[in-house]
Amino acid sequence: MRTAWADGPEFVTQCPIRPDGSYTYRFTVDNQEGTLWWHAHSSWLRATVYGALIIRPKADSSYPFPNPNREAPIILGEWWNANPIDVVDEATRTGGAPNISDAFTINGQPGDLYNCSSTDTVILPVSAGETNLYRVINAAMNTELFVSIAGHPMTVVATDASYTKPFTTSVIMLGPGQTTDVLVTMNQPAGRYYIAALAYASAQGVAFDNTTTTAIFEYKSACCSSKGGPGRPAMPSLPAFNDTGAATAFAKGIRSPSAVELPGPVEEDLFFTVSLGLLDCQPGKTCAGPNGSRFTASMNNVSFVLPSRLSILQAHKSGVPGVFTEDFQAVPPVQFDYTANNISQALQKPVQGTKVLKLKYGTVVQIVLQGTNIVAGENHPIHLHGYDFYILAEGFGNFDSKKDKERLNLVDPPLRNTVALPVNGWSVIRFRADNPGVWLMHCHLDVHITWGLAMALLVEDGLGELQSLQPPPADLPAC
Repeated sequence: MRTAWADGPEFVTQCPIRPDGSYTYRFTVDNQEGTLWWHAHSSWLRATVYGALIIRPKADSSYPFPNPNREAPIILGEWWNANPIDVVDEATRTGGAPNISDAFTINGQPGDLYNCSSTDTVILPVSAGETNLYRVINAAMNTELFVSIAGHPMTVVATDASYTKPFTTSVIMLGPGQTTDVLVTMNQPAGRYYIAALAYASAQGVAFDNTTTTAIFEYKSACCSSKGGPGRPAMPSLPAFNDTGAATAFAKGIRSPSAVELPGPVEEDLFFTVSLGLLDCQPGKTCAGPNGSRFTASMNNVSFVLPSRLSILQAHKSGVPGVFTEDFQAVPPVQFDYTANNISQALQKPVQGTKVLKLKYGTVVQIVLQGTNIVAGENHPIHLHGYDFYILAEGFGNFDSKKDKERLNLVDPPLRNTVALPVNGWSVIRFRADNPGVWLMHCHLDVHITWGLAMALLVEDGLGELQSLQPPPADLPAC
């Protein structure tokens, strides 16, 4: 709160930290508890620069469930047998899609199902009868992931550092950027059991990494924790890569623990389309996208372009012109059948720009996020910096403002910072804009943010010091 300088995305709230430079991120943790994570936000550096950020209950407080016997982070990653920066740079040069990854990882290791990696498979020691808390984080670059544990149901108790009504499931689905805390009771015969993760790939005909990463839950009495222990671990049953039903069922299970004080009434009612797209190649060249085009992406038909000489927040606070414009539209410039099978090619070409939407401090904002079938419909994990928001409803097809508003959960909606926007569907989110600064909203599939699937909210200062952005720190990286 009030420290947007510590948010991190390059050229949005700061210029990148220079080679051999440093910057200290200073912020106050207030009214948050649970599992978050930190990561680089420059090009594709976050492929390997990331980690867990765990906020524990205060000393005089406790979990809203019995204390677990032990707890551990389970961080899902994505690995290329190449420098990830080279991968994205090549795609940017050619205009095509980047090469898919070669593996997924759990706590940095691919696991038993890849060549040459089984000696380093992660072992998670457990004891019979205990109930453990596992903090699952999807730090993958471009892939939503299903996760399951052989023989052991998971009880979901929190998502994105907000507690939930507990519910039990055999499979969870996380988009990049999302976290899910689960309790697991070790009540099976002593042995070794895989936890496994594989892709949820909702875009039809689009290449994806179809491999499976594993780690091993090993009962203490099973084999004295030797890496090569007896017998192959039991394997969980995972959904098919395109099982949208499983992803939808999981999302529907997430609710706040009790009735919430929902901000209202709504003062800014916004409608954002979320689309892929195509741009013409440079004159005289042939690009690697469909029909010689370049891939792009947009929100409300604007493909977001990062500045290159100054961050948006610095330009805003210093009054420097020419870095961004304040004309991002509250609704799409053209309304159409967003999820139709044959969308006009004229709608495939967005405009490029560095456009923000200005909000007054304290405004209650409701946004309909509408996926489209331009180029390919896909489930998009949409993340908003600087805020948690309530997810009031989700559905498939085109949002109907009359019919679908009756479906809004105004009692116990989940509170999250990243929503998995259903493939060719919609989500409705709500929050109060009480954190001044410039806040990026983007798809957390990094291939899409590279193509421009982002926008920024500029939340103005309110009245007085406690409703205003703090001054920039002295060590803010130079541009």
